[in-house]
Amino acid sequence: MVKVITYLDERSEIRAFQVEGHAGFARAGEDIVCAAISALTISAVNGLEAYLSEKPDSDETDGKLVCRLPGELAPESQLIAKVILGTMLLGLKEIRSSYGSRYISFEQRRWTPC
Repeated sequence: MVKVITYLDERSEIRAFQVEGHAGFARAGEDIVCAAISALTISAVNGLEAYLSEKPDSDETDGKLVCRLPGELAPESQLIAKVILGTMLLGLKEIRSSYGSRYISFEQRRWTPC
């Protein structure tokens, strides 16, 4: 199962996310659920890197992706991040709706700045 953890600030906006695990829908290399999750989350990181003036901190290893927004974002960057991350989350929830909750789970945690 893929576990998606979002870290929300006091305004309930995503400040960081972590995605880990493998869906197990099919064999490695043929798992369309894993591929869809990877495409959405990596595209979100790419979008944040391309459109924010302050770059996020991200780390990707086999089966795990972590992305953290910088501590302070300009108002325009806050809106851009909200749209990109919100769209990512909509897509991930649609995957769960289409393929079932046994392949992807969601958890929210409180974000605490470093």
